[in-house]
Amino acid sequence: MASIDLTDSVPHLARGISHHRREWCSGIGHPAANASASGWASRLARRAICAAVLTVAAFSMTGPTAASTINVPEGIWLVDANSTLQIFDCNGLLCGRVAWLKNVREANGAIRRDGKNPDPTLRGRLVCGLTVLWGLQSVGAGSWKDGWFYNPDDGKTYRAAAELPSMDTLIARIYIGVPLLGRTRILVRMPRQSSGNQC
Repeated sequence: MASIDLTDSVPHLARGISHHRREWCSGIGHPAANASASGWASRLARRAICAAVLTVAAFSMTGPTAASTINVPEGIWLVDANSTLQIFDCNGLLCGRVAWLKNVREANGAIRRDGKNPDPTLRGRLVCGLTVLWGLQSVGAGSWKDGWFYNPDDGKTYRAAAELPSMDTLIARIYIGVPLLGRTRILVRMPRQSSGNQC
């Protein structure tokens, strides 16, 4: 999972969205990604992300869009070239677990664990397979809010909201306090699970 910096303020929001567009459009297909994520997945991601920029801006500035007819976006979603999430229904709420990691091991060869968790009793948990998104409540077809996102890279828990503008694009807003003071992530649906390092 990628680290999240929530230092954006409202005046810098539009500039932040533009920066993320450039980062995603140019970086998600970086040759450092292995074959399971850098081929069809990267090309699909670039097209979907570049096409979704205006949707991201609208979501970030105005909140949830009009309700659509799309239901729970269950399946595997590409977060970036390093990880995917499995989105699923959990008792009527939207949840997500780590489904694949490019680097399932640390630099020293050890399996990645939840070592930065503020609860010492949870630091032995494997990151691969860990539920990191939970509690998202539906506020209309294609819109969810009042959820939580845990980032094992920094051991912090954030608020979360999500929009599903199409069957293949999920826009997540990760924030502290209010949605405007946060970051937007665009997830792209994967037609099949990546090979290797599956959780």
